[in-house]
Parts: sequence; C-alpha cells; structure tokens
Amino acid sequence: MNENLVLIWDRCLQFMRDNLNATEDNTDLKKLENSFDLLFDKVQPISLVNNNLTLLVPSDFYKEYIEDNYLSLLSAALKKNIGKGVKLWYSVMENKPSGKEKPITMNVKGISTQAPKIQEARPVIRENNVNPFVVPGIKKVNIESNLKADQSFDNFIEGESNRFASTVARSIAKRPGSTAFNPLFVYGGYGVGKTHLAQAIGLEVKATFPEKVVLYQSSEKFIQDFVKAAKSQNKTDFQHYYQMIDVLIIDDIQFLSGKAATQDSFFHIFDYLHQNGKQIILTSDKAPADILDTQERIISRFKWGLSAEIKSPNFDTRRKIIVDKLNRDGIELTEDMLDYLASEVKTNGVRELIGVVNAVIAYSTVYKSDFSLDLLKDTINKLATTQKKTINIPYIQEVVCDYFGIQREQLLSKTRKREIALPRQLAMYFAKEYTNATFTKIGEEMGGKDHSTVMYACDTIRDVSKIDKELKKYIKDLKEKIGQ
Repeated sequence: MNENLVLIWDRCLQFMRDNLNATEDNTDLKKLENSFDLLFDKVQPISLVNNNLTLLVPSDFYKEYIEDNYLSLLSAALKKNIGKGVKLWYSVMENKPSGKEKPITMNVKGISTQAPKIQEARPVIRENNVNPFVVPGIKKVNIESNLKADQSFDNFIEGESNRFASTVARSIAKRPGSTAFNPLFVYGGYGVGKTHLAQAIGLEVKATFPEKVVLYQSSEKFIQDFVKAAKSQNKTDFQHYYQMIDVLIIDDIQFLSGKAATQDSFFHIFDYLHQNGKQIILTSDKAPADILDTQERIISRFKWGLSAEIKSPNFDTRRKIIVDKLNRDGIELTEDMLDYLASEVKTNGVRELIGVVNAVIAYSTVYKSDFSLDLLKDTINKLATTQKKTINIPYIQEVVCDYFGIQREQLLSKTRKREIALPRQLAMYFAKEYTNATFTKIGEEMGGKDHSTVMYACDTIRDVSKIDKELKKYIKDLKEKIGQ
C-alpha cells in the first residue's frame, strides 16, 4: 500500500475522531470513540487515483453503516486532507480472507446483476391519438423499468413457503407471455418476498430478451398516473403507454379496490396485453376472491392464469435466509447460533427477518468484535422489548384498512356497503377484544357510532364467524397482523 495514502488516511481518521459529536458526559464520548475505532479498524484505503478514493470494507453492512452515520464527517475529513471534489468508492469483500490468501472483492453495491438500462419502446399507434410520452417526430419512447438489480433470482431464497411460486416464476422468465401462467397472480402477507419474485422475473427477462420492454409499477404510482391523465383528459393516451409494455408488473394490485375509473382503465390495458401475448404479473396481500370492491370482470381475469401463494417462511427457510444474509456480510456463526436465530426470530416476513439480522450485525459491529450465543440472545431480547406494539383503536383501524385495501375515511363513514361495513364491524370487534375501551368509547373512535351499534357489531362477528369460513379466515389473518 502507498505510504503516502496511509498517512493521508490516518490524518482523516484523526480529524474524524477529534470531531465526533462530544457531549458533556465523558462516558458518552468514550462510547462514541470506541464505536468509531471498532468500525474503522476494519476499513482500509487501497487506492487514490484522480481524486477517487477507494476503501476496502469487510461487507456491505460496513459501507451502509459508514454512509448512514459518518458520511458528513468523512466528507469533511477528505476535503480537508485531500481537497475538494473527492469521490468515494468502496470495495466490498465477498468472503473473509484466511491465512495469506488474497481477499476476493466485489463491486461497491455487492450486486451481481446489473439494473436494466433505459428501454426504447414503439408507441401503439391510434388514429387521432398521440401518446403523451412521445416527443413529436421521435418514433420511440424511453421507458425506465424500475427494476432493482439486487432483487434477482440469485438473491431469492427458496423454501417450502415459496417453492411453487418460485418455480412458476422461473418458467415465466424463460418464455414470458407464452406459458399458461398469464397473468401470474402472486399473493401473501407483508414482506414474504412477493415483490422480490416479481422483480426477479423482470430482471431475468431483460437479461435473456434485451429487446423486450419490462415495467415494474406500484399500484399507487399507477393510480397517481391515471389521476393525472384523467385531469388532463389523456386517459386514452395513458392506456396506450401501458400497451407498449411486453412484461407489465403491478405491485399491490389490491389498492385498486374502490377506484372504479382506474379499474376501467386497467381492464382495457389488461385485455390488450393479454390478447397480444404480453406477460402480466400482479402481486397482492390477498387472493383474488378476497379483494373487495373490485369489478367482477377484473377478478375473473386475475383467475385466467395462475394464482400462487407465498406463505410466511418456516424454520428451514428462515435459516437459509439468515445464512445467506450473513454470508453476504462476511459473518460466520456456529450451527447452534444459526439454529437459535432461526427458531427465535419468528417474524411473518422475510423483510422483518432481515431487519432483525441487520440489528444483530449492528450490535456486534458497534459494541463487540465477535459474535456469541449470549450476544444473540441479548440482542433479540432487547429488540423484543423495544419493538412491542401498542395495540390501540387507531392501530387496529390501520391494520384493518390495510388488510382490506380501504381508506380510514371510508371505515369511519356512514356507508352501509358490505365492502366497508364488514371491515368496520371487524375493527369494532377487535377494538373490544384487544383494548379496555368501553362500547361508547369505541363508537366515538369509529366515527361517532352509537354504543348499541358497537355491541351489535361485536355480537354479529362472534356469531357469524362460527358458521362462515370466509369470516373465520379474516379473523385469523387479522389476529396475526394485530398481535405480531
């Protein structure tokens, strides 16, 4: 390593250490210094070329932790000791070096799949209609795929909970629009990997068929774009734009519930794409039959292809996810530690599981140099204490609205439509089950309803659930969500 670079980096470290956010409490300052030393002791400068400084870090976690907590301070140190305009790069170790072996490194983002570039698509020509995304005189439109390179099949951990959906997804990626799985409707709870799997299909299609136009869109963005088009009287152009897509991925399609005009537009887009052999991929937190306030013709089209459920990961899948995450961060655990993590961290979704593992890595990085079973137990106990939810009426309303894809204003309204009345009764029922609120208090929180209305709602839910399988399922799902 260049001796001059070492001296420069040492001066940068000293500058940062001298300018840590000191408090009046010397103990706090000491903790800051210890955390700083633990972190940067494992960071090395490896090159400084044309004002581009590259740091070698053990894992992606170190890079993210530095950028989240020390970026401003590091930027100031670089400016002072190197000059203005320094660009910072990271070289991330793919695996821990052992003995005298040379460490293997990967790119700054730790991603093996490149995100697709801007795509060109030919507009659908309609007489007397001009696509709003096309500049006059230009025959093609640039379309951003919105795909994330880290959500590839390579990074998707397969297990019993998602194997069927994963197998189907890989089949579609090989022959988009040419299988019987069109549309593919992937559903399951929060954070189980629906979006990851949908994006993986898109990435694989772009890698295999670069000429195909792939678009990932959240339902929220789809609705927002439609509203803008409607206000500017460009609804037809809005539809034509989406009809240029070869593989259309709409995430959280259940949020189209109750939006009749948007559903009409989506229906025409769906029919055009399907009839022309284009692939449609939809994700939802519930099965097609459970989506309320959605046109029957749309629900029937959801069922044309294949519906695949992704369930919460079981022990084996959780263990695989943990091992994969730790490997990517250069962390090694003993078998008993892995078993403990997989058995104790019983979250409903992959996203929450990764969050817990990240917290464990953070505790180890900042406060200790090595993992131990006691550290894991202590960390998880602290997380369990700090992450307990306060179950109150607003929280219950939020969970119920999210589950049924409705707005809180609808829940509190006076409408008696079944798609709103049933969620409202369930919210009243759970408010009584999970809180100490009186019937009168619950009625006030539910839009000023009379206490007798709340009593009737609770009795109705309790009685009907004994004979209605669908209602029994709603209660089971909501109990898991409220109490998780």
